[in-house]
Amino acid sequence: MSPEPPVVVVGELLVDIVSHPDGSSAEHVGGSPANVALGLSRLGHDTHFACLVGADTRGIRCAQHVESGGVHLLPGSVTTAHPTSTALATIDETGAASYVFDLHWDLPPVQLPPGTVHLHTGSIATTLPPGEREVTAAVHRAREAGTVSYDPNVRPTIMGGVDTVRPRVEELVALADVVKCSEDDLEWLYPGESPSRVMQHWTDLGAAFTVVTLGGAGVTWRVASGEEATETARVKDVVDTVGAGDSFMAGLVSGLLDDGLLGGPDARARLRAAGLADVAPAIDRALATSGVTVRHAGAYAPTREEIR
Repeated sequence: MSPEPPVVVVGELLVDIVSHPDGSSAEHVGGSPANVALGLSRLGHDTHFACLVGADTRGIRCAQHVESGGVHLLPGSVTTAHPTSTALATIDETGAASYVFDLHWDLPPVQLPPGTVHLHTGSIATTLPPGEREVTAAVHRAREAGTVSYDPNVRPTIMGGVDTVRPRVEELVALADVVKCSEDDLEWLYPGESPSRVMQHWTDLGAAFTVVTLGGAGVTWRVASGEEATETARVKDVVDTVGAGDSFMAGLVSGLLDDGLLGGPDARARLRAAGLADVAPAIDRALATSGVTVRHAGAYAPTREEIR
């Protein structure tokens, strides 16, 4: 067998400090793109990660965590300039999480490994200065020989107002082949608009495949032809929802890579020509991975064996 081609994720790697309703707390390595990177690696993809962590105890733990899952940190991902970023996640009685962040994001130039076929980015890394400029530059470089996926994963408390964030989101949507967004994020970005209308707008901007997760109600998606579909969630025995959307994203990208709808320049045309039946297996894998994640504390990344 030929070696798995490189997949790159660009974004934040940090420590989630999770506070539970009973007053207990625990620390988990997290960050939306980091969760996606680990998820892709655990699903068998050769995953490389451009991030930024300190050389402190938390940074060492973060690096060891993703590397133990098979993720390769790209050069420049560890810095001595500042401490590792943190996110305080407060869990409510329903298992939902709200966040407060202490972040650093002076990302150095991203060195894409030779043969990179896909790049994923999203969340805080795409809007936080000064590193967001390098994220955009990396996306443009990756598009020359491969495909791109994007998850806005908005955090209003640190990203700024919607009138500032929405143009940035749309700039990246126009550069991406696949865009996944949660229903809550969509409501903040486009108040009162239906998922269908927003997905159509994003298709018009240039995305070939758009997906909106609907929490416990499932997921809806749209292919480039305009066909849309919805599927119910596979959620039971929820411990918390930390990392569930990232696990969904990893499963989605994994399935599309396996089916040749992402990865390399030719895949862009295949994805744009794909129908609902063509992308359904990737949706199934995404639902399966996120369904496993919510049964664990923190941003757990399942293996292929766990989702079969």
